[in-house]
Amino acid sequence: MAKPKTATHRYGVPRPSADGQFNSHVRTPQEVRDTHFRPLPPPLCGNKAPFQMDLASIIPAADIKAITAAKKITFHVNGDVGGIANPDPQLRVAEGMEADFVAGAKVPDNPAFLYILGDCVYFNGSIDQYRTQFYEPYKHYLAPIVAVPGNHDGENVPPGNTLDGFMKFFCDCKPQIFPELMGDNGRTTMTQPYVFWTLRTPLVNIVGLYSNVPEGGDIREPQLSWLTDQLKTLPKGLPLLVTLHHPIYSADVFHSGSTHMKDLLESAAQRAGRHPDMVLAGHVHMYERFTKTLAGGGVIPYLVAGAGGYHNLHKTVKVDGQKLQTPTQFVDKEGETVVLEKYCDDRWGFLRLEVTDSLITGRYFTVPNANEPSSLPSELLDYFEFDWRHHRLLPNTLKSPKPGRKAGGKAG
Repeated sequence: MAKPKTATHRYGVPRPSADGQFNSHVRTPQEVRDTHFRPLPPPLCGNKAPFQMDLASIIPAADIKAITAAKKITFHVNGDVGGIANPDPQLRVAEGMEADFVAGAKVPDNPAFLYILGDCVYFNGSIDQYRTQFYEPYKHYLAPIVAVPGNHDGENVPPGNTLDGFMKFFCDCKPQIFPELMGDNGRTTMTQPYVFWTLRTPLVNIVGLYSNVPEGGDIREPQLSWLTDQLKTLPKGLPLLVTLHHPIYSADVFHSGSTHMKDLLESAAQRAGRHPDMVLAGHVHMYERFTKTLAGGGVIPYLVAGAGGYHNLHKTVKVDGQKLQTPTQFVDKEGETVVLEKYCDDRWGFLRLEVTDSLITGRYFTVPNANEPSSLPSELLDYFEFDWRHHRLLPNTLKSPKPGRKAGGKAG
């Protein structure tokens, strides 16, 4: 293997034109999948718990200063992004996020990073798939990209090892480029401390879990104790978000939500004496926003953002043969009230979150489908404001979009 080129962190290159060409690689999935629990690989670079990384280590000091002064940070969230069978949806989402950057805008108003909620590369997280499914699609995304792994990232096929691609490209000891594996795309490897880890920023802390390969997720020690410790010890003056791949709630007909993941998170929150202020997941290839009512009052948003580029989308359940109309209230298996506020199951898209010292503002955008010109702009499908200090959603006073391309198709 050629000697890697070393560098400080670099994130993408400016787009020279509007018609960039990308390679695609089609691979047939294994007919018989091996979805057993995989033991976690050892941390690299001598990293040890608590596996925390400061945003200041991957963006310029001047940007951290601007974010801190403005008391505002903006970032993208997405999941299930690998474009293995058809790269077009992933490219459209990537271009939509790229267009979300405004030239000349203040630092806090542009996304500081993209956070991927797992399934970065299909089907098995292989090292040889990162070039076509990750580095080339995000060639012109001019910000860091961080992630937690999904089941496909860990579902290795021999002779590959579980998470070997994720560890190589997201958990490297130093930022570097392997040209034969990554191409000439301008993005270096990321230096996350581990496959489960916490991103610390001046405005929000994000606790990322790895829910492994089995359907419904499977989290074991020492990750369970680590989660409790993070919930207990991270500063309470900042909102705390938890990310994982397998969603706790979902109204889809393919995967559904995971009671197992709910029990794990609720048990950790009870032991720590603190519930996360928001929970984000992927795995289901659609967008869903739920609110759960807490026993002590207030609500918690649970978001699914898994329509990041994989070629097929998942559908919601139907009632009497009809699409769900939102808001839809239901009671989960433990008797807790949950409301599906909004969803989209027929378009790909991305989530933009803005966090201040009092609010988390969310905007979900859809991108044009294959039968529409890719030059059409992204459309706002969902908007919400969440008072994270008091755990309440603010009334939505945003005016409806002007007539034009229908945002989200048959969305709830």
